[in-house]
Amino acid sequence: MAFSRRGVLAGMAAGGGLMLGGCAQEPPTYGNVLRMGDWFTYNAQRMMIPRRALAREYGRGDITSTVAVGTVNPGNDHEAAFNPTAGPLWAQLAAREFAGWALEVVGAVARPGRYSLDTLLRFPARTQITRHTCEEGWSAISEWTGVPLRLVLEHAGIMPGARFVKFETYDLAQDSIDMFDALHPQTILAYGMNGTRLPHGHGAPLRVRVETQLGYKSVKFLRRIVVTEQFDDGGKFGNIAGGYAWFAGI
Repeated sequence: MAFSRRGVLAGMAAGGGLMLGGCAQEPPTYGNVLRMGDWFTYNAQRMMIPRRALAREYGRGDITSTVAVGTVNPGNDHEAAFNPTAGPLWAQLAAREFAGWALEVVGAVARPGRYSLDTLLRFPARTQITRHTCEEGWSAISEWTGVPLRLVLEHAGIMPGARFVKFETYDLAQDSIDMFDALHPQTILAYGMNGTRLPHGHGAPLRVRVETQLGYKSVKFLRRIVVTEQFDDGGKFGNIAGGYAWFAGI
């Protein structure tokens, strides 16, 4: 008996809807046939994995060499992801060791504002040694130090309808996660790596670490956080347009 691809996917959708209909929300990629696997994985992981399950953490003896990949210098106009508006600003800030830099937090928050590095350093810090799992093979174990994203969002005052947190950077990369992962204890805004300040090539002055998802979700060179009620796919610069899954849980 022959089965068409469309028929199989339609059956998966129907079965998944019956089994997972009680989940609080569907991923924004739902409705795209080619993303049906993302939808199933998202709901299955949310339903089956405990809400605060932690990614594995390692000891200092497990730390490995971590290669800087992707945009290494947002101020270099020869980089593929060069942002002609924000890239030169990053170069100016880097030349001053990021004096005057601040992370903007806006959107569905009661108290939008800007957070300097000194301000972020005054929040309780978390240090974790985790594996950066890369789908392209650049996996490595590193120590990351930063402020839990949850603390910053709570300080800004998360509005009741907020569902997503979008990250904007000094290069063209942008991405988002749902509030579930944003409030996870291992999701941090990292300003330190392996006992030193975050190197330029690894996202200075600040990057996000989303330890429950593949490495490309941990975007570098943070400039702005937008808390939203509606999903924003990032347009032509988002992961979906680039052929990547929005949800990459591990």
